[in-house]
Amino acid sequence: WTSLIGGYVQDGQSHEAIDCFYRMQSEGLYPNEVTFICILKACGSVRSMDNGKRVHDAIVSRGLLEKNAMLGNALVHMYAKCGDFVHAYQVLRHLPSRDEVSWSILIVGYVQAGLCHEALHCLAHMQRDGFFPNVVTFVYLLKACGRIGAIEEGRRIHNEITTRRLLDKNIVLGNALLDMYAKCGELTKAQEVFEELSTRDIITWNALAAGYAEYDLGEEVLELLETMCLEKVQPDEITFICGLKACTSIGDSKRGKSLHAEIVKEGFETDPFIGSALIDFYAKCGALAEARE
Repeated sequence: WTSLIGGYVQDGQSHEAIDCFYRMQSEGLYPNEVTFICILKACGSVRSMDNGKRVHDAIVSRGLLEKNAMLGNALVHMYAKCGDFVHAYQVLRHLPSRDEVSWSILIVGYVQAGLCHEALHCLAHMQRDGFFPNVVTFVYLLKACGRIGAIEEGRRIHNEITTRRLLDKNIVLGNALLDMYAKCGELTKAQEVFEELSTRDIITWNALAAGYAEYDLGEEVLELLETMCLEKVQPDEITFICGLKACTSIGDSKRGKSLHAEIVKEGFETDPFIGSALIDFYAKCGALAEARE
């Protein structure tokens, strides 16, 4: 039964997993810790709070939380996925053995739900508890800082990342750091991070370009796109949208038309977001016939 339930969960068929869970018990068989972990994941993925609470009660009545940290973390994750952060936090605080994974699950849940201030408060509690974030947690904390403009907290997190040498060869964390500075308007610092990264991908380039575009630094965006071309970095939809926004902000119709030609060449013209950016560019440059076309 546990193998079947786990298979359903892995395949994204959470409702079927929950049905199996109850059928299993109707046949006189009791779930073990692995079954409970699987079913909590199913409850979280479909936000089935009622079933999740019943599973929680069954776990507590059998005293399983005393010995199994993974089960406790699965409970925190289930409540966070269901958006019940009061219960998620209560479960975490009462776990007999919590670890950095327990705190990370809660922090990631807060950020995914848009509760960025709560995520940063959670970091403070986590560190007072004697635990330190891992790379994934840092990525989400940097997202939180960028969304709410918490630049001082972002700088403190940057210092801790540097002290622990976590940026070495970790492009995801480097991109998150750059994006945080760009979203907070610290574009000089974002540029510094960009230049210090040992490896870059299209997300790195786009994060800096989007930061420049957001603050109407059109020339900087277009210079960045030229450098991308020289370094043979393949642009994507976001790159082109940033470039069109830059051309619009500085009224550069010549480079905007050149970008349009490249967009057609790369097959992105039917993308609705690029299409909207093209219409906006032509309309604001006074080329209404081209905008309509």
